[in-house]
Amino acid sequence: PGQSDTPEKDEVCRILFETMIDDYRKIGIGLTGFGMCFLFLGVVFFFDRGLLAMGNILFLGGLTFLIGPKKTMKFFFQKRKLRATACFFGGIVLVLWGWTFVGMILEGFGFMNLFGDFFPIAIAFMRRLPVIGVVLNLPGVKQLIDKVLLQRRLPV
Repeated sequence: PGQSDTPEKDEVCRILFETMIDDYRKIGIGLTGFGMCFLFLGVVFFFDRGLLAMGNILFLGGLTFLIGPKKTMKFFFQKRKLRATACFFGGIVLVLWGWTFVGMILEGFGFMNLFGDFFPIAIAFMRRLPVIGVVLNLPGVKQLIDKVLLQRRLPV
């Protein structure tokens, strides 16, 4: 009585987490994170071609490590997502050729259409985080996000 069994629960959670995320996924998370950072820095530094190109390469490599090569190909080349895929990869090609601003606009359009289905899941997860969740659950912010991003519901 009075003793907590949290150390055992923490150990079980740690073991489950380590077994769920293998080394390839850990690499994928790192590459994707670095890719997003490079893309952000590329935009901040007035659409720097080198940073944007590196960010694109790291993001695509990280995504491939996260979900695997077959699932990556299957995701990008679904019949209903071919136009979004063409915009996304066309934007990457334009960035590599030096048309960074136009390439990022085209790439952003493709990104929104490719990954738009995941935004409601990401918002629901972020609402449970300590600092970001407080901001996302503020009355005005919550209604805005619900109206803009969560209009499309995933089929259950």
